[in-house]
Amino acid sequence: MSAMKDIYIDKVVVHMGVGESGERLVKAEDLVKKITGQKPVRTIAKRTQPAFGIRKGAPIGCKVTLRRANAEKFVETALAIVERHLAASQFDRTGNVSFGIEEHTDFPGMAYDPAIGIFGMDVNVVLERKGVRIARRSVERRKLPAKQRVNQEEAIAFMRERYQVEV
Repeated sequence: MSAMKDIYIDKVVVHMGVGESGERLVKAEDLVKKITGQKPVRTIAKRTQPAFGIRKGAPIGCKVTLRRANAEKFVETALAIVERHLAASQFDRTGNVSFGIEEHTDFPGMAYDPAIGIFGMDVNVVLERKGVRIARRSVERRKLPAKQRVNQEEAIAFMRERYQVEV
């Protein structure tokens, strides 16, 4: 098999939505930093939701993007938490997989603290093949050929083979 056909994890985005700014958001940022080892970036509301008391432009969550070895290690840990079981609906057409973790206390080294509470998080894993740069570069950008894109079936097969995931 060609090296250009090999699938790899491009990045993992860990997102924790809090729904409000202030002390809860700061606690969530500290948790994400402890779990991932990287400083999180705040996410802001795209639109106003009066029913939830959210204003457009207000910080309501945080996220971290992990790449290379950090991403691989985090995916291994996160899949162990969800008992290596994913549904086929969690894979999209372009080969990405997303799943949620209900409690941050499931991570190793994390304990329940009444002052912090319990936070859940979303984990998005982006799978790619080599050669994707042609679609992103600024000079002589080209469309990515269909055979170079990762589809849903290939993503499921990759996760089964590499991480022993049940789908």
